[in-house]
Amino acid sequence: MRILLVAATSTEIAPLVAILRGESDIAPGVQACAYAGHAIDILTTGVGMVATSARCSQALTRTSYDLGLNLGVCGSFDRALEPGAVVHVVADRIAELGAENDEAFLTIQQLHLLGDDEFPFTRGELVNASPPANEALRHLPAVNGITVNTVHGNARSIAAVVERFTPRVESMEGAAFMYACLIHGLPFAQVRAVSNAVEPRNRVAWKLADAIRNLGETAISILECA
Repeated sequence: MRILLVAATSTEIAPLVAILRGESDIAPGVQACAYAGHAIDILTTGVGMVATSARCSQALTRTSYDLGLNLGVCGSFDRALEPGAVVHVVADRIAELGAENDEAFLTIQQLHLLGDDEFPFTRGELVNASPPANEALRHLPAVNGITVNTVHGNARSIAAVVERFTPRVESMEGAAFMYACLIHGLPFAQVRAVSNAVEPRNRVAWKLADAIRNLGETAISILECA
């Protein structure tokens, strides 16, 4: 199997890369590896939706893959998902795509600029309707998320986005990865480890190292089951 493994930063996947032991750089930001009988290209996109969507589409145009795997950390709106937990994001939404109407927010669908079910969206979300049949992936909590340009850290804005979309996690890249895979017809999974609760910024409470370690261990299990 040929796998495209996507991460925003090298830090998020450092323990995994140490195990995979990249063989060569095949393009800027792309490292070729082999593991468990799979050919794996590791794409480090840079932070944010623009970089992720552009770099993913470039990679998917250049090479044919059997599976796309997005790995990264996330914040959790759900206190049941404690820092360190690893989740499978099966539905994602571009939370800021829309317009302000005084105190209200109108989604791109409410503005009638995009249909609720206009490809690649399903009811306004990017949905992974057919995740890979992978035993390790199957055991992860399946959650919905939002993707943002500005990470939430204000009590008022957190309450507003929770009321609007009821997300369980947020990232800065997930929806862009899913969008690229959906339009290219590539089976995929977005897997994230919770580094912190979404709350007024409190770095002391973050467990970034635990999240990165758990993410790497989960990724190895997924690759071995692929």
